[in-house]
Amino acid sequence: MSEPRLTVVLHPLVQHKLSYLRDKDTPTVHFRKLVNELTLLLTYEATKDLATEEVEVETPLERTPVRRISGKKVAICPILRAGMGMLDGVLSLISGARVGFIGLYRDEETLEAVEYYVKLPNDIAERDVILLDPMLATGNSTAAAVSRVKEAGATSIRLIALIAAPEGIARVSEQHPDVRIVVASIDRALNEKGYIVPGLGDAGDRLYGTK
Repeated sequence: MSEPRLTVVLHPLVQHKLSYLRDKDTPTVHFRKLVNELTLLLTYEATKDLATEEVEVETPLERTPVRRISGKKVAICPILRAGMGMLDGVLSLISGARVGFIGLYRDEETLEAVEYYVKLPNDIAERDVILLDPMLATGNSTAAAVSRVKEAGATSIRLIALIAAPEGIARVSEQHPDVRIVVASIDRALNEKGYIVPGLGDAGDRLYGTK
């Protein structure tokens, strides 16, 4: 299932790992490991259109042309705090990336995003940005994070989320139609508190064992 700016990854490994993330009985240690593994698989999909160029290398036997990623470098920006649980999964594939941090929390009454911390690479305008946010719920925090990196000069932005609600996808797509979204599942809806259902609970609490 894909549209020009939305990809839902239905690979069996992705769906298998997501099933355990949803299970309320999955302990913190396993939940954390699964988030890392699932992010790695989603990163593979999210980066498949990065530009490459041909260079020559010397193998032990002969000189040969090979493909390498060209153009802009990558900046990975987790949205705190739950996005931190996804960071190592991306870095395991793109070890040379710079890392920025965007601290946002959701006002429980208005459901609007409140910014409390931002630290981005100085050259983010010259990089492909990958935003990490496990739960694309209302979309308010994610859309605010996209606006923040755009204000810093970023023009190429991808979002990796574990699960999303239709409302969140609509909000980000409406405000930022140029952002590519990669998710493992689009769930049914948001409940009255703004949580994704069926969802997997509060990703931050389940990652770090807090309530």
